[in-house]
Amino acid sequence: MQIDQELCIACEQCVPYCPVGAISVADTAVIDLDECAECGCCLRCADCPTDAIFQQELEYPRTVRSILSDPLTIATESGISGRGTEEMKTNEVTGRFKLGEVGVGVEVGRPVTGARFKDVEKIAQAVSALGVKFETCNPTTSLMSDTSTGKFKNELLNEKVLSAILEFSVPEDALPGVLNALKEVAGKVDCVFTVCVACRADEDENLSSYKYLDKSGVWYAPNGKTNVGLGRPLVKEA
Repeated sequence: MQIDQELCIACEQCVPYCPVGAISVADTAVIDLDECAECGCCLRCADCPTDAIFQQELEYPRTVRSILSDPLTIATESGISGRGTEEMKTNEVTGRFKLGEVGVGVEVGRPVTGARFKDVEKIAQAVSALGVKFETCNPTTSLMSDTSTGKFKNELLNEKVLSAILEFSVPEDALPGVLNALKEVAGKVDCVFTVCVACRADEDENLSSYKYLDKSGVWYAPNGKTNVGLGRPLVKEA
């Protein structure tokens, strides 16, 4: 995203709309392109009085910023807008996670901090060492050069996005090892990340993941997410 210096009147109206603090104002407003995540918030929401904000033509690898930051961009891998993944929400119809498995989602970056792929890579490599398999219908996975090691394409490592989601599933008894790996790598990245854990309830409506979270000593907030997949048949167990 850029600002036409001839049109800008330095009103500062766009500044609070940048979720990563990439806009500064002196004589005119300027966008730090290294920090800009190409989310489009300033263009769509700031209501610039002189229409000085404009979207420049994006070329790869910068296009990746828009794919994972702009909610109006649709990821070609999944056909889904936003961050390009259904995450864990539609397991009733996709059947991603089986009984005895735990689905894990690691969202790297958030507004204000964002994330660069060099940090996403560190986290991916930390869990890939445990043999996890990353979700294939996910644009973050498609940006890896080696999904078995969590290695990303070198030209992407300094690209910045609002957030990128790593998704994978593991046997439920492997969850403590994953959580320990994430604890260790947390001190090695220059960003924030959140961890989501999902599992199927048993016949008594118990969630097996709780006991593993308790043993690992991590704080967690139980949440229920149910997408009924209206108009789509429920997945059948193999």
